[in-house]
Amino acid sequence: MASADSYLRWKHLHKVLTKPGPFSDEDWVPGPETISALETSKILVIGAGGLGCEILKNLALSGFKDIHVIDMDTIDISNLNRQFLFRQSDIGKPKAEVAAAFVERRVKGVKITPYVGKIQDKDEDYYMQFKIVVCGLDSIEARRWINATLIGMVDPENPESLKPLIDGGTEGMEFDHPGPSQEANKDQASKGRRVLFYQLCLRALNPQHCIEWAHQIAWQEKRKDDPFDSDDLDHINWLYNAALERAKQFHIHGVTFQMTQGVVKNIIPAIASTNAVIAAATTSEALKIATSCNPYLDNYMMYAGEEGVYTYTFEAEKKPDCPVCGNLARSMTVDPDMTLQEYIDTLGDRPEAQLKKPSMRTEEKTLYQRFPPQLEEQTRANLNYKLRDLVEDGQEIAVSDPAYTIDFRYRLLFK
Repeated sequence: MASADSYLRWKHLHKVLTKPGPFSDEDWVPGPETISALETSKILVIGAGGLGCEILKNLALSGFKDIHVIDMDTIDISNLNRQFLFRQSDIGKPKAEVAAAFVERRVKGVKITPYVGKIQDKDEDYYMQFKIVVCGLDSIEARRWINATLIGMVDPENPESLKPLIDGGTEGMEFDHPGPSQEANKDQASKGRRVLFYQLCLRALNPQHCIEWAHQIAWQEKRKDDPFDSDDLDHINWLYNAALERAKQFHIHGVTFQMTQGVVKNIIPAIASTNAVIAAATTSEALKIATSCNPYLDNYMMYAGEEGVYTYTFEAEKKPDCPVCGNLARSMTVDPDMTLQEYIDTLGDRPEAQLKKPSMRTEEKTLYQRFPPQLEEQTRANLNYKLRDLVEDGQEIAVSDPAYTIDFRYRLLFK
């Protein structure tokens, strides 16, 4: 009976993989070897949230047998309306573990290995074992990290070191993009997304102001020696309570733990149907890459579903000043009379960077170094100097941040 059930489950997939079609590659040889290639392909899913749940389910139902998943978050009651692998009894449990167990129970023969933690916890040897990496993240910072890591692993003499990265992201019905992740596309992604940024003011006007006040002012006043980690639930909870107190002072209602996470982490809500559409697109790409049954999407796709169904694609172009794959510094026009501290503050708002804890240097000297503490103390005085006193017009600087494995290179052009 089990074999009959297995045949019924996979017969349509096997039909696709054993017969050539009008859109398959001319040199593709369908048959048992193709099915075996699919079933033995080890695939990594990063993120087990709204998009990740859909991707895990789709991959398991598409014939992948060896799936790994990474997620550091736990299940919150607000997740249950769209993250369908979770139940109310799962609240407080790790998303990766619950999602893996759920899919394994429903799809026999599939092995899903969860890891509860950050993607930065793993080294290159870990990522080298996978054939494909699929992302369902809500953070541009995390996308940039994994993209740079996988590109840094590539050895021209070892084709197996090239790991395709399929990146999907959702925002309501407005902006969604599955496709091979390229650092050169991050500008476009950042400009297209609605960034949750709230103007800080002395008097709170809405719940978001209270949260931003707790994040930018209260934390610095009361916990300045404790580095803030937006993925630490204790830190978020502290901000939540501080924002609640602030809200009471101004008779403001609506501050919630979920809103606090959204403001601090730039989490942009999405709906279940959008997640399903994008997860289907990313899974299709993974299937095509693993089996070669069809040419895969070597570009960038955007879907909008507000007023019907609208999609378009454009080629992912390599930029010569891309910090990951380019070889040129990016030109940046600056006011030479701004201080180094003021310049550092601007880097957090730039779409291609969004650097939170940058250090920087020229070829000849270190301008500011956050770590270790001894170097930070030695270079701290430079923060009050004007740029014209530290660098020359047209000079190149390298900017690093602990969140990334790459340096950002800028050529500063004085106004």
